[in-house]
Amino acid sequence: MKVQASVKARCKDCQRVRRRGVVYNICKNPRHKQRQGTKQRKKAIV
Repeated sequence: MKVQASVKARCKDCQRVRRRGVVYNICKNPRHKQRQGTKQRKKAIV
């Protein structure tokens, strides 16, 4: 999986999906898998 600043469709089968605030590009071609940015962790309230 590639981590990139901007996720773009590389073929007609690529789909963008947002899960838990992270944008993913999923495709039947495994080379087209992408993820945008990093997950932000919630700070614990003490």
